[in-house]
Amino acid sequence: MELFYRDIGKGFPVIILHGLYGSSDNWVSIANRLGEYYRIILVDQRNHGNSPHDISHTYSDLADDLYLLVRKLELQKFFLIGHSMGGRTAMQFQTLYPNFVEKLIVVDVAPWSYSGNNPWFRKSFNEHKSIIQGMLNLPLANLQSRVEADRELTIQIPAEKLRQFLFKNLKRDKNGRFFWSINLSALEKNLEGMILGVDVDARVVQDLDILFIRGGESDYIPNERLAEINEIYPKAQCVTIDKAGHWLHAEQPEDFMKVVLGFLSKP
Repeated sequence: MELFYRDIGKGFPVIILHGLYGSSDNWVSIANRLGEYYRIILVDQRNHGNSPHDISHTYSDLADDLYLLVRKLELQKFFLIGHSMGGRTAMQFQTLYPNFVEKLIVVDVAPWSYSGNNPWFRKSFNEHKSIIQGMLNLPLANLQSRVEADRELTIQIPAEKLRQFLFKNLKRDKNGRFFWSINLSALEKNLEGMILGVDVDARVVQDLDILFIRGGESDYIPNERLAEINEIYPKAQCVTIDKAGHWLHAEQPEDFMKVVLGFLSKP
């Protein structure tokens, strides 16, 4: 699949992958700042943003899409940053195509895969299932305004910040009718696999320079499981950004930039 991407700045290439329900738009301000030092390639992953839709949405699909883009851009080596779903895509890509990734930054998502009866998996799966159902149930054909859309979605998604984030995917066609730019049916169909995670090949990550950045108020990488990261990635570092949840790059951009630049610039 040929992905949409934005190319910002000059220098050693850095690819950034957004999370679930996100797009390259969400990372433009970060990319503009990083673009003062590097060439930033912001990707819309399949079924998101301006990239094509497909009923299949697995981490293998997402990694292979990225591989095609890397070959198109004729990149030999690059830094790779991924948030949430994008972080798992990045780990999947690196384990399949290890020679491309010079350094890897994973933003607020775990490197381990879950079992179907894991309590965190069940909680996360149900939360995302409810979000997708809420979006699917929005009566788009009858909506007259975004204010009306927000009022309708509040019934199923009461968190205002989350609704505003989701509404970045609510667009109007040439006739003024609302539509979702993300492929909700594909995300719903593949949701279980996305939440279960990816399996990392330990044989290809022994010497990988990798940084995990987590939000201090997020439960995606709990304190009691921090030690497990180094069981998978022996050279892994982990930094916690205080007063930040899952979308830490948007909540604490200054701290996020400082951590990222410090890691990427270190020999």
